[in-house]
Amino acid sequence: MRSDISRLLLISAALQVLCGGVSGVACAQELTPRAYWPTPSGTNVFGVSYQRSTGDIVTDPSLPLTGVDSDINYLQMSYQRSFSLAGRTAALQVSVPYSRGETEGLVEGEFRRRNTSGLADIRLRLAYNIKGAPSMDAAGFRALRDAPRTIVGASVLVQAPTGDYDVDKVINIGTNRWSIKPAIGVIWPLRPTWLLEFELGAWLFGDNDAFLGETRKQDPILSAEFHLIKRIRPGFWASLDGNFYVGGRTNVGDSAQANLQRNSRVGVTVAFPFRRRHAIRSSVSTGVVTKSGGDFQMFTLSYIYAWN
Repeated sequence: MRSDISRLLLISAALQVLCGGVSGVACAQELTPRAYWPTPSGTNVFGVSYQRSTGDIVTDPSLPLTGVDSDINYLQMSYQRSFSLAGRTAALQVSVPYSRGETEGLVEGEFRRRNTSGLADIRLRLAYNIKGAPSMDAAGFRALRDAPRTIVGASVLVQAPTGDYDVDKVINIGTNRWSIKPAIGVIWPLRPTWLLEFELGAWLFGDNDAFLGETRKQDPILSAEFHLIKRIRPGFWASLDGNFYVGGRTNVGDSAQANLQRNSRVGVTVAFPFRRRHAIRSSVSTGVVTKSGGDFQMFTLSYIYAWN
C-alpha cells in the first residue's frame, strides 16, 4: 500500500512541477501544460531542468534589438510543495535559474555581441484550485485521476529582479524590474484519458530605472495558452501545446518604441515516470507567428523527484 501511495505522489507531482518551464526565457512565451492539475497535500517535488534556446530570443523580447541570433543554455532548480488552503488544493513553487549563452544583434543599426553567464531572475508561484479539487490525500487523488472532473484554478507568479544586470549593457540576463502574472486556468475532461486545458493571464511589469541611464516602461502583455493532453497511463502523458500573446509595447524615457508583440508558439510535451518517485519531462516548441521577436526554437529536458 505504501509503495502505491509513493507512486501516486510521484505521478501527481510529475504532472505539475516546473510550471512555467525555465524562467530565464521571455515570460509570455511559455507553454506549460497541466499547470492546474492538483497534487495530494504534503507532496514535495524537486526538479532540475536543462533548456537550450536558439534563434531570435533574449531574456526580454521588447529590447531595442533587431536581427537577433542567440544560443542560450539554462539550468534551473525548482522546489514545490502542495498544501491545503481553506479546504482547497494549493501549491507553492520557487525556481532559481542559471543562464549561459551568446547573443548578437543590431542596436540602432550598430552590431552588438555579448557572452553572458550568471543567475537569472528568481520566480515564486502560488496556485490555488477554486473548483473541482478540494484538499485531498493519495486516495482522493486516485479517485480524481480515475474520474476526472472540471477543475478551475487561479495563480499568481512573481518574478524578482535578482538576475545579473549591468546598467551600461542592453543585453542582460536579469531584467532589473519586478514582474507579476495573475492568471486563471480551466481543465475540461473530454474523456477519462483526454483533457483540454486553457489559461488566460496578464503580465504586469515594473519600471527599469537603470536602462542605459533612462527609465524603461512596458505595457502589460495578455497571454492565452491551450493544451490538448492525452493520459497514456498513470504519470505517462503527452500534450499538444499552443499559445498567443499580445501587448508589451515599451517606452524609453519619452520615446515610444515600435515593438508591440503579437506572437504565437506551438509545441509538444511528454512526461514519463520511472521507479515510483522519479520522472523525466521533455518538450520542444517553435514560433509560428512572430510580430516582434519570438522566432526561436526551444528544447527542455527535466528530471523530477517527488516525496511525501
